[in-house]
Amino acid sequence: MSYKVEPLPESHAELGEGPHWDVERQCLYYVDIHVGKIYRYDYNEDKVYKAQIENETLAGFIIPIEGTTNEFAVGAGRRVIVVTWDGVSPVAKVKKTLFEVQQGDQRFNDNRFNDGKCDPQGRLFAGTMKYVGDEFEHRYGELYKYEKGGKVEVVKSDVGISNGLAWNEKTKKFYYIDTTDYEVKEYDYDFATGKATNPKVVFNLRKNSPKDHLLPDGMTIDTDGNIYVATFNGHTIFKVDPKTGNVLLEIKFPCKQITSAAFGGPNLDILYVTTSSRFGEPDPAGTTYKVTGLGAKGLPMTKMQV
Repeated sequence: MSYKVEPLPESHAELGEGPHWDVERQCLYYVDIHVGKIYRYDYNEDKVYKAQIENETLAGFIIPIEGTTNEFAVGAGRRVIVVTWDGVSPVAKVKKTLFEVQQGDQRFNDNRFNDGKCDPQGRLFAGTMKYVGDEFEHRYGELYKYEKGGKVEVVKSDVGISNGLAWNEKTKKFYYIDTTDYEVKEYDYDFATGKATNPKVVFNLRKNSPKDHLLPDGMTIDTDGNIYVATFNGHTIFKVDPKTGNVLLEIKFPCKQITSAAFGGPNLDILYVTTSSRFGEPDPAGTTYKVTGLGAKGLPMTKMQV
C-alpha cells in the first residue's frame, strides 16, 4: 500500500495534540498544550488559524460544543473550560469553567488534563497526568467522564499519562491508552450508560529494555475497527487489528514524536497527525501532517453535550 505524508502549511506546535475533525465545518481543531494555544485547519482554504486562550497557559484538548458554532471545551490545567472563538481571531476568550478535578491535595498541584474526546453519545472522557517531575514514578493521573447536566465521575485512577481514546459501536468496545503502561487496553463498553468494564491488553509496545519501550500516545479508529496508535518516540503510527493484536501497517513520519491522529476530510479518509518538537527536536518536528492513500475511512467525531 502506498500512502503519502504531507505537512499542513504553517501548522507547527511545540506540543501539538488533541486533533478533532469537525464534519460540519470541514476543519481540524488541535492544541499546543504547553502554551495554551488552539488551532484550526480550514480544509477548503488549506490554511491554519491560531489563537491564544486569554490568561491560560495550558490547553490539553479542544472539542466543539454541540449546538454552538463558536464554543469549545478545553482542558486547561485541572479545569475543563468553555472557550469562545470565531476560528480566525488571534485571541480566544474563556466563557466559564465547566468543572475542576483533583482539588485539595498537594500531590495533584502539578497535574493537568491531557487527551480528551467524546464518546458517540457526546460524553466527555478526559484524563490527567503529572506534568512536572516523573509521571512514570508518580501515577497521579485519573480518567474522568463528564455527562450532560454536569455529572463528573472517575473512570480510572492510578494513571501515569492519560492518553488515547477510541470507541467501536459495532463491537461495543472502548479503547484507552495510559502511556506509562506501554499498551492499549480494550474495555467492554455500555453505550447506554457510558460504563467501561473488563479491561484487557490488545496491543503491547514493551521492549526487552525499558529504554527501548515505545510510548503509545494518541489514537483513533477506522470503520473496520482497526486502531491507529501514535508513538511519541517512534516516528510511527501503528495500524493495529485489536482482535489479533497484529500490526497491519506502520505509517512513518520524518519526525519522531508522533502525538495523535484523527480521520478527516470530505470523505473521512485523510488521517491528520499531530507531532511534537519537545526536548530540542529539529524541524520538521511539531508539524501537523495529512496522510492520504491509506484505503481506510474514519468515523465522524462527536461534539460535546453540555
